[in-house]
Amino acid sequence: MSLFPETRLRRLRRTPALRRAFAETSLRPSDLIAPVFLKEGIDQPIDIASMPGHKQHTLESLTKEARELASLGVAGVILFGIPAHKDEEGSGAWQRDGIVQRGLRALKDELGNETLVIADLCLCEYTDHGHCGILKGSEVDNDPTLDAYARVALSQAEAGADIVAPSGMMDGQVGAIRGALDTDGFEETPILAYACKYASSFYGPFREAAEGAPRFGDRRSYQQDPPNRAEALREAELDIAEGADVLMVKPALPYLDVLSAVKERFAYPTAAYNVSGEYSMLIAAAERGWLDERAATLEALTSIRRAGADLIVTYHAKKAAGWLT
Repeated sequence: MSLFPETRLRRLRRTPALRRAFAETSLRPSDLIAPVFLKEGIDQPIDIASMPGHKQHTLESLTKEARELASLGVAGVILFGIPAHKDEEGSGAWQRDGIVQRGLRALKDELGNETLVIADLCLCEYTDHGHCGILKGSEVDNDPTLDAYARVALSQAEAGADIVAPSGMMDGQVGAIRGALDTDGFEETPILAYACKYASSFYGPFREAAEGAPRFGDRRSYQQDPPNRAEALREAELDIAEGADVLMVKPALPYLDVLSAVKERFAYPTAAYNVSGEYSMLIAAAERGWLDERAATLEALTSIRRAGADLIVTYHAKKAAGWLT
């Protein structure tokens, strides 16, 4: 009779109850943030063709959607605005009556402090050229863009944002925003920094949803280069030094190694953005019967939690919360 180890790891996998009892990673609705899109000048929500199940909202449909998400236990929403008019500087991003500012006020009136309302802070949806900052020739000029970001942050905080989330990947953006917020009496407003945002091919459906694709060139001169991991740690370290309260890695699934490294190195509150392309390819496969949507979605989100995310920004939030509840 051959010897066999006394330890049999399958013992704790035998039944659903055993697997639940000894699971190392949990996934709850309160771990999820839902991206939402608010479009100016429409009177009915518009379906987003490349992101089935998602819409460009009116103010009325936005608050209804946010209320449904809150009822499912989702932690909050992150708001993206689509203005009716764009200009070279993206000035609509900081107007007091801008589309995002109106959305923030409506969401806070509807939800109070029950649900997090996060404002994405960038210029790409507001500029007529589609880049994330002020141009000098054909390049984004970093330092004048910081001044614009500070104006946007103040406008969003004044409109009631619980958190501002700068996503433009300009050098020094967190410090500029932190300084502006503190000077104007918003020292309690946290910053969720898109610390490690890669120049990814997985953003395509979002650019349809937010109507913010660049009119020329690309964003590789300011978003991170996909082969680089050590650089991501430097980016995160700089954002911490400038006053970030939460770090985010974007995208999530192709960069789980980066997410894990950021969490392990800094032990900071950490988020990951499960982006539009990640969502749409899973939905497309599920629609063709190639994947079980529920099983694949929950597996993907659990993997992001396992890699170190405290919060997951995901287009799966509503369905996933329903399944988890």
